[in-house]
Amino acid sequence: MALREVQLAYHRSPLPDRINDFLKESDERIQTFLRDQSDGNFPGFVPSDFPEVYLHLKAIQEAASAPGPLFCEWGCGFGVVASLAALLEFEAYGIEIEEELVLQAQQLSQDFDLPVEFVTGNFVPRGGEVHCDAASGDFTWLADGGDDAHDKMGLEPRDFDVIFAYPWPSESEAIWDLFDAFASTGALLITYHGIEGLKIHRKVNAK
Repeated sequence: MALREVQLAYHRSPLPDRINDFLKESDERIQTFLRDQSDGNFPGFVPSDFPEVYLHLKAIQEAASAPGPLFCEWGCGFGVVASLAALLEFEAYGIEIEEELVLQAQQLSQDFDLPVEFVTGNFVPRGGEVHCDAASGDFTWLADGGDDAHDKMGLEPRDFDVIFAYPWPSESEAIWDLFDAFASTGALLITYHGIEGLKIHRKVNAK
C-alpha cells in the first residue's frame, strides 16, 4: 500500500455562529486547564489550529472525499477536533491516553450535546509498536503503554474513514506508517504540523 497526498480546495469563509461559540468555549476551557497545570503534568498537550481543521473537515464533507462517515481523532486531548467532526455529522470517536483529558473532552461534548465517544487508551493498535521505533525526541508519546483503545471501542483503524492526528515533528513518519499499515484503502489521514499547517493523505493501492 501507499499514501498519496490530497490537495483539498476550500474557502476561508466565516465560521457559523455555533462553531464560533463552541471554539470560544473550548479555548476558554483549554486555557483554564493549562493555567491550572503549574506542575507541568501535561507537557504534551498543545492545541491544533481548530478553525483551519474545521474548514478542511467541512470541505471533505461537502466534496464527499471520505469513503464514509466514521471519524477518529488519535490523541484527542480535549476532543475539540472529534467534536467538530460531530458538528459536521461525522460519526466521531476520540482516543486519549490521559484519563483527565478524556473527562474534559466528555464534559465539553456533553455540554454542547454532541454524540462523540471518547476512550481512554493508546491509539497505537496491537502490533503497531514496530512502526513507532523511528520516533524520537524530547516528546514522544507513541506506544507509551496504556490499554488498546480499539479493543474498548470494538473498532479497528481499518473501520475508520477519516483519522486525525497532531504528531510531534519526530512522530510524523511514524503516524503515516501506522496509518498505511492499519487503515483501509481509500481512508483519509489528516495531520496538523504547526506552522506547516494541515496535510491530508489517502491510502491507495501501490502501483
